[in-house]
Amino acid sequence: MIVESNVVRFDCIQLDNGATLAPVDVAYETYGELNERKTNGILILHAFSGDAHAAGISHETGKPGWWDNMIGPGKAFDTNRYFVICSNVLGGCRGTTGPSTVNPETGCPYAMSFPVITMGDMVRLQKMLLDSFGIERLLSVSGGSMGGMQALEWAVSYPDRVVSAIPIATTTRHSAQQIAFNEVGRQAIMADPDWNEGNYYGRKPPARGLAVARMVGHITYMSDDSMREKFGRRLRGKENFGFDFDVDFEVESYLRYRGSQFVNRFDANSYLYITKAMDYFDLVNGHGSLAAAFECTRARFLVTSFSSDWLYPSYQSQEIVRALRSRNRDVAYVELLSNYGHDAFLVDVAEQTDLIRGFLASTYEKVQ
Repeated sequence: MIVESNVVRFDCIQLDNGATLAPVDVAYETYGELNERKTNGILILHAFSGDAHAAGISHETGKPGWWDNMIGPGKAFDTNRYFVICSNVLGGCRGTTGPSTVNPETGCPYAMSFPVITMGDMVRLQKMLLDSFGIERLLSVSGGSMGGMQALEWAVSYPDRVVSAIPIATTTRHSAQQIAFNEVGRQAIMADPDWNEGNYYGRKPPARGLAVARMVGHITYMSDDSMREKFGRRLRGKENFGFDFDVDFEVESYLRYRGSQFVNRFDANSYLYITKAMDYFDLVNGHGSLAAAFECTRARFLVTSFSSDWLYPSYQSQEIVRALRSRNRDVAYVELLSNYGHDAFLVDVAEQTDLIRGFLASTYEKVQ
């Protein structure tokens, strides 16, 4: 399935911090066909470093989507039945307006003059996109990690627009540890001399700082078991230590590779803005308690976590489930066994597929 990215422009968006961003572009892809009643729409929400290219083979790059193993004919999000949409988040660097976008008032990239954004702002822009399709009510919203945060925000902020929500390996607010890891990444970027207070466009980017940030982040996505199985203490192309600070271990080579690859596809300022939005996210804000936040929700929920995920551990998903049950909401919860850590939602898809396929089928029956 060859897919093309599309971009739609809106006149403006009002942000949570009181600022107005104008104009604003949204990059998105769609898969499957929207039915006549427009009742089969599913919004897929990407994680921190994802983008609109969730499935199929990109016409532009020739690469598969980041969740291609879950979206498509006969897959968990079956495009023979459902119309699937995925957009790049506000603040991103893959077609949606963000810090690297040219500010029409200055003719230069926004850089650090870009307004600070929130998860609510991201979801508000997604709602504008869906309005342009004429989709009044989504069959489901789903995503893992940061995508799960957006799914929860959708269910709470727009209860009449969501029939079901599938938050995966996520949380209602970051713990101190999760904020700490994000701050290390931000500081690595801002400590790079090439960052230049964010004004590096057209110049040498802060590649070293961004690579280190990605290396730190990638460690949190894996588990101790998966790293031991994949790397152990194996040496890289040698039989003995080099007794220097070049690459000795396989895991060192892997992290350096991941860091260098990330620099080629992601903007350092977007890293700062999006991680800050994740840290600001707190579903309790304005509600008093998590249970109260779910008071007006009307969606049915399928909440999933993974046993080896220490970045978004299962207890955070269980907090969501307890709060929903305290308000007698329709919620199912499954902790899946996996050795892949946080990355499990991207790679360990067999059981996820069975769960989601059944959940969506029963949900779809209710809206027909």
